[in-house]
Amino acid sequence: MRQELHTLHATTRGKGLVPITRPVLDWVGATGIRTGLLTLWCRHTSASLTVQENADPTVCEDIARYFEALVPEDPSRYIHDDEGPDDMPAHLRTMLTNTQLSVPVADGRPVLGTWQGLYLFEHRRMAHRREIVLHLIGT
Repeated sequence: MRQELHTLHATTRGKGLVPITRPVLDWVGATGIRTGLLTLWCRHTSASLTVQENADPTVCEDIARYFEALVPEDPSRYIHDDEGPDDMPAHLRTMLTNTQLSVPVADGRPVLGTWQGLYLFEHRRMAHRREIVLHLIGT
């Protein structure tokens, strides 16, 4: 058994889903580990991770719209606003999604379905540089 650890940096342009599949695939392939388990961990409380369709970009747009309706930026609804009116909604959106994903690895690649991609889901309006820790254990 071997373990590998890596920090992936993703730059966002504000709210929305940022594809991270390619850099994850590249890193897993470079480790030489053929079979194992990949854990992805988002080191933030206002961004999250998801597996989602990677073929039609309107899926990501619809998801972003859905979360805008589900958790609106309405200052009258929240007490916490230390970093602005999008602060508390971002925390709630993160809580409703995932900060961690586990993906099996086979034949040196994460086992993703044909239309599945890995995404960082940015919940803040401003651009950010986000850190995703990748941990791979296997043989």
